Amino acid sequence: MSLATEMPRDVAAPKDEHRERLYAKVTWRLMPFLFFCFFAAYLDRVNVGFAKLQMASELGLSEYVYGLGAGIFFIGYALFEVPSNLIMHKVGARLWIARIMITWGIISGLFAFAQTPMHFYILRFLLGLAEAGFAPGVLLYITYWFPSARRSRAMSIFFIAIPISGVLGSPLSGWIMDTFHGSSGWGGWRWLFLLEAIPALIAGIATFWMLPNRPADVDWLSVDDKKIIEADLAEDNREKTAHMSLRQFLADKRLWLLSLLYFCIVMGQYAISFWLPTMVKAAGVTDPLENGLISAIPFLFAVVVILVLARSADLRRERRFHLMLPMAMGAIALALSPLAIGNLPLSVLILSFATAGLLTQTAQFWSIPPAFLGGVWAAAGIGAINAIGNVAGFVSPFVIGWVVDATKSLSAGLYTITAVELIGVALVLLIPARQVNR
Repeated sequence: MSLATEMPRDVAAPKDEHRERLYAKVTWRLMPFLFFCFFAAYLDRVNVGFAKLQMASELGLSEYVYGLGAGIFFIGYALFEVPSNLIMHKVGARLWIARIMITWGIISGLFAFAQTPMHFYILRFLLGLAEAGFAPGVLLYITYWFPSARRSRAMSIFFIAIPISGVLGSPLSGWIMDTFHGSSGWGGWRWLFLLEAIPALIAGIATFWMLPNRPADVDWLSVDDKKIIEADLAEDNREKTAHMSLRQFLADKRLWLLSLLYFCIVMGQYAISFWLPTMVKAAGVTDPLENGLISAIPFLFAVVVILVLARSADLRRERRFHLMLPMAMGAIALALSPLAIGNLPLSVLILSFATAGLLTQTAQFWSIPPAFLGGVWAAAGIGAINAIGNVAGFVSPFVIGWVVDATKSLSAGLYTITAVELIGVALVLLIPARQVNR
């Protein structure tokens, strides 16, 4: 009897070890490049926060006008999200992600030539249209390669591009603005937009060689390895919802719950992404390069938290608590941040916890929707959730900018974002644990 019970374990152990090596191979083949792509995307999306330090005075942008312009990106982004994901599902990731990156790189570089607030508005809207579908497209792409139990760790590698873009991008942005200011008669912020558009163009061209569409398309996996991935994904998809019609899809309450929850998450994410340099400046750091170096500290802390929680969530196969924890941490720290204005060490400490929580929540959230949706409905569902949620990318900087102009204080705007985040924490409890904790 003892021998019989030991045999399956002995047989299974080599298979488990092989499976671990297989998914490690897939991870190292795909995720570093996808990380670089998202790094370029986020750099182009949020470098406007640093450009504002010089651009606002040169173009005559009030806090309200800046907030509106920063947020208008997400109107174009939301409009094209679902169509973009459906097109990618049909034509393949390689072609579509390359198109996205090349067009957004070109448009991002055009910011260097903006002369008026209207130019700023138009280019932010076009940048949103160009980049629409990239993040949800990659999230959909990851579901083609990794089953649920391994997806959080894969997604964490993708999402640490957000804080890494802060760790590297913040001092880089400050250095560009400081070093190139006045070159060829241009302000440093113009050089910032022009030079930071280059990584997106490089990544877009490289996509044609670096990004296979599906496991069946590659020659670096054996036939048996492809069958293992196919079997794991098939087992994973057995518990997903297959909507039979558009009406059933739109009537799924979970889709709207996740969209509302993601709206709350994005409100916090972009509050910290767009306003962190301003909060560091309020702590007494006015030099762009010094501001960039200090702003990198909270993002570096966020990298550690994202990776630790992703590993914990996959090993424990628990999703809800691992989402609620960073949401609550980010909300509380954001509410405390105005109390530290003028005290640089305390500001950096509080902003580190705020940044870690508000960025980690995004990585943890995106392990949940693929647990519900499969096939073409995964493409539509991820795109719809991202589109609806990213309306908050418009609302967040707009609301903060309007409140700051009205009250002459950043505190009221941050308290508003905190309240929205805490509503999101409550919404997580409405997600069925049985369906996502796997």
